[in-house]
Amino acid sequence: MQQFQLYINGKFEAGAAQFESINPATGKTWAIMPEAKTDEVNRAVCAAKNALYQSEWAGLTATQRGKLLFKLADLVEQAAPRLAELETNDTGKIIRETSSQISYVAEYYRYYAGIADKLEGSYLPIDKSDMQTWLIREPVGVVAAIVPWNSQLFLSAVKVGPALAAGCSIVLKASEEGPAPLLEFAKLVDQAGFPAGVVNVITGFGPECGAVLSSHPDVAHVAFTGGPETAKNIVKNTAENLAKVSLELGGKSPFIVFADADIQSAVNAQIAAIFAATGQSCVAGSRLLVEASIKDEFIRQLVKRIDSIRMGLPNDMKTEYGPLCTLRQRQKIEDVVAVSVQQGAKILAGGIIPVREGYYYPPTILDCTHAPQADCMTTELFGPVLSVDTFENEADAIQKANSTVYGLASGVFTNNLTRAHRMMKAIKSGIVWVNTYRAVSPLAPFGGYGLSGHGREGGTSAVLDYTTTKTVWLRTSDEPIADPFVMR
Repeated sequence: MQQFQLYINGKFEAGAAQFESINPATGKTWAIMPEAKTDEVNRAVCAAKNALYQSEWAGLTATQRGKLLFKLADLVEQAAPRLAELETNDTGKIIRETSSQISYVAEYYRYYAGIADKLEGSYLPIDKSDMQTWLIREPVGVVAAIVPWNSQLFLSAVKVGPALAAGCSIVLKASEEGPAPLLEFAKLVDQAGFPAGVVNVITGFGPECGAVLSSHPDVAHVAFTGGPETAKNIVKNTAENLAKVSLELGGKSPFIVFADADIQSAVNAQIAAIFAATGQSCVAGSRLLVEASIKDEFIRQLVKRIDSIRMGLPNDMKTEYGPLCTLRQRQKIEDVVAVSVQQGAKILAGGIIPVREGYYYPPTILDCTHAPQADCMTTELFGPVLSVDTFENEADAIQKANSTVYGLASGVFTNNLTRAHRMMKAIKSGIVWVNTYRAVSPLAPFGGYGLSGHGREGGTSAVLDYTTTKTVWLRTSDEPIADPFVMR
C-alpha cells in the first residue's frame, strides 16, 4: 500500500487526515492519500506569501527563474515513466496515453522557462516634457492553482509554468480523485531547487480545502480547471478576497462532418474525440453532427471501428480503452443514457456495462436525430457517450453547433477550403480544429466561451495573466512644482 504526502514550505508531511484512493481498474484501494484541511491550507498560503516577498525567490532574476524551470522540465521528462504509472493506477487512464502526455508536459515547462526573461515592460511617450514614465510588470501574487484528476500534469503545467515564469508563488491543489501524480510531482519541484514555499502541493475535499484556498485573503489569482458548478462556488468564494479568476471548464463540443470530408479520417478523429481517455476530457467531441446524406455510411464505419477497440487493463501498453475514474461517474452516465432512451434516443452501440471488475463503461453511440433535446445532447457526461444528430446544410450545422451553453472546442471536417473558413468564424468556441481533433501545443492558447469559462491557458499571453503592471513616474525638472493645487 503506497502512501503519499503533502508538500508545504519545502517539507513533506502526512496531513491532518488520510483517505483511501481506489484503483478504477479493480475497484480496490491501492494507496493512502494525505488530506489537507484548514490549517494545512493556511500554512501553504502563508508559505507561498513569504516566499513571494521574503525569500530568495523574490531576489532571483527572471533568467534564474527560467533556469529553475528548465531543470524542472528535465526532471519531469526523466520521471515520466513513474508519473505515468501513478496516474494510470490512480485514475484508470491507459498507460500508453499517460506516458506520451507526461513526456510532452516537459515541453510546456521548457516553453515557459524560455519566456521568463522576455517579459518586458514599456516606456510611455508621455505628454509632459518634464516627465519620464514606464510600465513595469510584476508578479500578481500568490496563485491558487486547482486542477481536476484528468490530464492533471498537463493542466498543472499550463498554470504552474507561466505563474513561475512571471515570478509568482503557488499553492497547487490536486483533485482528491487521483492526486498521486501531483503529490509525486512535488518531489521534482524539491529536486529542482525552488526555494521553500514557492510551490506547495496539497489535496483535500471541498469545504475544508478548496473553499478555504479559493477564499483565502492572501490569494491573488485563482486558476481553476473543472466543472461549471464548482467554478460558480469558486467565483462566490473570491468575493471574499477579490482574487483574479481564470476558468477552464467543461464542454459539449460539436464534431461536424460534411459530405465532402475524408470519411475514414473523420471516423478516426471522432474515435479520438470521444473514446480516447474513455471520453473523460473537457474537449471531448461528444455531439456528432453529420450531414444527413452520409449519416448511415458514417455510422456504419464508426461502429465497425468501435468493435475493434481493445478494452483492457490500463497498465497494459496494448490497451486502447480503460475504465472510468469513479463509480459515481459511471452511475451518472448510466442514468443519463437511460433517461435519453426514454426521451427517444436510440442506442446504436454499447450501453451495456461489461462483466468485469472495475469501473468500465463501453463506447456508446446514441442516435438523437428524432430526439434532439434528449439529455445526452445537452449534458456533459464526461464519458464515452456520443450523441448523433444530422444537418441539411451549412447554416443548419452552424445553428446546431452553437445551440449549447458551452463553447470550449469544436471540430469541422470538410475538404472545401472556403467552407472551412466560414465555419471557423461562425462557430462559437475557443478552439476550432479543422480536419483533426484533440491536438495541443505549448504555443497554442486554449479556453472557452460561455459556461466553458473565461481566460486562456497556453501560449505567450498566458504569462501576462500572472502579472500586474506598475506605472512609474519620474520628474526630470529641477524647478519647483508650480501649483500644488492643480493636478499635473
